[in-house]
Amino acid sequence: MKIDLTGKTALVTGSTSGIGHAIAKGLAATGAQVVVNGRSQGKVDAAITAITKAVPGAKVKGVAADVSTAEGCNALASALPEVDILINNAGIFEPKGFFDIPDEDWTRFFEVNVMSGIRLSRAYMQGMLKRNWGRIVFISSESGLNIPGEMIHYGMTKTAQLAISRGLAELTKGTAVTVNSVLPGPTMSEGVETFVKDLAKQNGQSVEEAASNFVKQHRSTSLIQRFATVEEIANMVVYVSSKEASVTNGAALRAEGGIVQTIA
Repeated sequence: MKIDLTGKTALVTGSTSGIGHAIAKGLAATGAQVVVNGRSQGKVDAAITAITKAVPGAKVKGVAADVSTAEGCNALASALPEVDILINNAGIFEPKGFFDIPDEDWTRFFEVNVMSGIRLSRAYMQGMLKRNWGRIVFISSESGLNIPGEMIHYGMTKTAQLAISRGLAELTKGTAVTVNSVLPGPTMSEGVETFVKDLAKQNGQSVEEAASNFVKQHRSTSLIQRFATVEEIANMVVYVSSKEASVTNGAALRAEGGIVQTIA
């Protein structure tokens, strides 16, 4: 299968690093015009440089905007009035005990992880329906199904994304627009790598040992028994964004290494 998205414009939020950056690079390799997004112009410019270096001939531009706010989402939509593919990837996580999570953290997580996708879907989905083609993908998490005790507020936002994604998919009935979620498991992005390095330092372990022990202790049902790479998650997202994925709609697609112990 050769995925060709030439002529399509794809916006990937939070794509200056991590899974989002890998998705942007993967989409650029299909010929899509990719729009990188991050909060600072410097990081956006650096991401564009990295993608054009990795993918010769890539069509990439960037918009710096903080999608955790209504103002930032409005600024992004003003700078980029139409997209064919929207990847709602921007997100934050932080391990913290339930009794230590203040109200403002719950609000902040909801604004970044949930409201960003709601606002941008509202801005772009009607255009997709009018043109009768489009892809919206929410980057959720297996934590939306297996709520982690160490970060319940994060799990809550990932469950919310699943509900929103399915609800939006219902609005596409009879069209060539699809809305899906992808559920990564533990993935070795830059932010997670920092977290694992801190664990290694605290426990006097190598990074490899700390990563292996984390999966065994906190995600013991994993079938692959390791962290995924950002590219492995991006592969799923690129497919779901493709023309070939035309009958995949309203789905929660697991890319979590078999952590979730169900067959559906």
